[in-house]
Parts: sequence; C-alpha cells; structure tokens
Amino acid sequence: MGKRVLVAEDEQRISQLLKMYLERESFEVEVANNGVEALEKAIQEPFDVIILDILMPGKDGFTVLEEIRKIKTTPVIMLSAKGEAQDLKRGEELGASEYILKPFSPKDVIAKIKELI
Repeated sequence: MGKRVLVAEDEQRISQLLKMYLERESFEVEVANNGVEALEKAIQEPFDVIILDILMPGKDGFTVLEEIRKIKTTPVIMLSAKGEAQDLKRGEELGASEYILKPFSPKDVIAKIKELI
C-alpha cells in the first residue's frame, strides 16, 4: 500500500492537478474541498502528509492545522497565494512542516513530500 496524502484545496483545478501528479508517483490521494471536510478526514483517517491550502471555505487552513495539532503530528505542507511574512510565521507557530507559494510546480510539491516522509 502506498503512502497516503490528503490534499485540502478548494480550487478544483489545483486539487485535481496535485492528485494526478501524486498518483503517478504511487501515492494514495484523498481530496477535501473545504476546511470542515479537511479537518474531518485529517482526524479520522491516517495520512502520511497533509497538503493544506490557507484560504478555504468553512474553516481556513490555519484553523484546520491548529485542530490537527491537538491530536496528530502528521507533516503538513501549507499552500498559499500570499507570501506574507505573518502567514509564514503563523504557520510555523502552529506546526506547519513546509510552506509553498502558489503558483507552484507539482514536481516541487512531490519533492517536499518525499523529503518529509
């Protein structure tokens, strides 16, 4: 069984692109389209890595990460369209493993995942 990755991203184009690239690398991929769904899946299911967009409906990525960290230490890669210093700092404080800015190369995301696991 391959390594499991949760992709929490509300932009379907991005989540499907990541899913396609990750599956090519033999990862098992689950997709969550909003923060509430992402939190439920992250807590209820075992994942090796979580890719978490900051701006999502329902709950933002920071809130989801904060809740995950109360229960699990799964590596989390934060995705953001904004590269603001306060977002980076907040992500680090909440326990994010990596921070990737949009637009990104799916190959870079895969490389980061492989580093983390």
